Amino acid sequence: MNKKQKTTLYRILVAAALLIALAVTEHLVKLPTLLLFALYLIPYFVIGYDILRKAVKGIAKRQVFDENFLMAVATVGAILLGLFTDGQDGGFEEGVAVMLFYQIGELFQSVAVGKSRRNITALMDIRPDYANLVDEEGNVSREDPDDVEIGSLILVSPGEKVPIDGIVEEGTSTLNTAALTGESLPREIGEGEEIISGCINLSGVLRIRTTKEFGESTVSRILDLVENSSMKKSRSENFISKFARVYTPAVCYAALALAVLPPVVLLLAGFDPRVSTWIIRALTFLVISCPCALVISIPLSFFAGIGAASSNGILVKGSNYLEALSETGIAVFDKTGTLTEGVFRVTDIVPAEGIESADLLETAALAESYSSHPISRSLREALTERSPGADLSPARATDVEEIAGHGLKAKVDGRDVAVGNAKLMGQLRLPVPEPEKAGTTVYVAAEGKYLGYILISDVEKQGAAESLKLLKKSGIRRTVMLTGDNEAVAKSVAEHLGLDEYRAQLLPGDKVDEIERLLETKGPKEKLVFVGDGINDAPVLSRADIGIAMGAMGSDAAIEAADVVLMDDDPRRIALAMQISRKCLRIVRENIWFALGVKGVCLILGALGIAGMWLAVFADVGVMVIAVLNAVRCLSVKK
Repeated sequence: MNKKQKTTLYRILVAAALLIALAVTEHLVKLPTLLLFALYLIPYFVIGYDILRKAVKGIAKRQVFDENFLMAVATVGAILLGLFTDGQDGGFEEGVAVMLFYQIGELFQSVAVGKSRRNITALMDIRPDYANLVDEEGNVSREDPDDVEIGSLILVSPGEKVPIDGIVEEGTSTLNTAALTGESLPREIGEGEEIISGCINLSGVLRIRTTKEFGESTVSRILDLVENSSMKKSRSENFISKFARVYTPAVCYAALALAVLPPVVLLLAGFDPRVSTWIIRALTFLVISCPCALVISIPLSFFAGIGAASSNGILVKGSNYLEALSETGIAVFDKTGTLTEGVFRVTDIVPAEGIESADLLETAALAESYSSHPISRSLREALTERSPGADLSPARATDVEEIAGHGLKAKVDGRDVAVGNAKLMGQLRLPVPEPEKAGTTVYVAAEGKYLGYILISDVEKQGAAESLKLLKKSGIRRTVMLTGDNEAVAKSVAEHLGLDEYRAQLLPGDKVDEIERLLETKGPKEKLVFVGDGINDAPVLSRADIGIAMGAMGSDAAIEAADVVLMDDDPRRIALAMQISRKCLRIVRENIWFALGVKGVCLILGALGIAGMWLAVFADVGVMVIAVLNAVRCLSVKK
């Protein structure tokens, strides 16, 4: 508990002890009514002075109808009624007890909110307090991150947070990215690699050349996103806010009518009106009617849901998006960087008869040694992985001639080598087999003889197939992939992952057109989600009902365009986000029906005189505590 919560707890304990002592004393000794009134005011003011103060301030600001006003009127009315009826109708105990239990409920609510904030508070711990700036002479000074310019050199020692995005110039280390990704496994970092703010350096000393100002760094953007998430309210929250604005004045006027109209009617009919009885019923009605359970538990449920998502590396920009996730029926995916790694790798080596796979790969890699093309790099990387001691000296390849749209020719160790596509082999009049698998095919020939082919593919992302299965299980009825890749590659990926549909060879503008077409086919209450890598998918992310950015560590475009940002590239977190959303919505509905149901029954019983002040306490405070405890369940997610 914080200091304020501890103070409230002490007040509750003192007031409860005084209330019990007075109740026992009153039972044992007959005391004058005025003395009892004065004695009961002590625990009442100990526990309720702040509620009375808030009620008076609300009246002064013309914001009369709130829970403080209801509690103040009900409890003060009960105590005064006990005074004027000499304790016969109503009583001092009820007035103090109602305020006491109300404060117990408020303490429960405060502790629950604090618990739900811890996940987001932990995320806020990524905010760096300083940056170690290294000047031209090598001196290190501690500066405010806001004062560090782009291109500056900063030093991050073990145990410190990385304050600003940049490139590692010197040093190797492991990073704790749990606050950003929810992933506890450390990440290795070395020279020349990009590093983002918010990570914690675990081992080696790093020298980093900054590439952004602090205000534009990943950590600042994430903090802004989380801090502003509470501003975008869900339909349920907006409904409860509007409901409370109408409901509270209505029950106040209904209580007033209950206190005035029946006695007047009875008096005109010639019966004893017994005014105090109807005043007690009206005060009981007020206590029961307090909308705390709804006003507190519904926003708390969404806040807890956003906190649970944040702790799992899923940043939701508002409770409206968290609510919308539960209604997803169509999931549309970009391919490269979302369902696949977005990195070319050698996936198959098929040598001709009598040729060794290692020789085929070495010949192709050496011929491509001068090229910076991604396919060339993938060949060299594959050779290095398979034969760590291989000599990749560019001097082994000479007379390199690139043939646009075909490939290249070169002399490798004195042999004439050709590396390229089927068109190049056709020019050399060499028949080549058709690959059995999808991907980019690199054919290799030497001295006019066909040596074999190497298949290069964009590797499917780990967890992509499992993610799609989880989405199907969670109720997604249609999964679609949009890609600019060719038909064969798109078909292969779609069939292997189990996607319902795919569209190939699309330009960015074509993807928007496809999204428009899919939006027309969805149900009236159905939502369409688009999942992209956030770099070149901003128009599509914005057009979909919900845009989810994959692999968004360091991607400005993702944080700007998407509604939900996944801080690592694990596609399984999409299903987890929807699981959190559906659990949150289920708890919200439970609280709404439970609170309205109990209050509705108790209001009728209170108006009929069957429910007394003690049942009113349960209908208000008891229901609020149960609803708040139920809302806190949103924090726990079974993956």
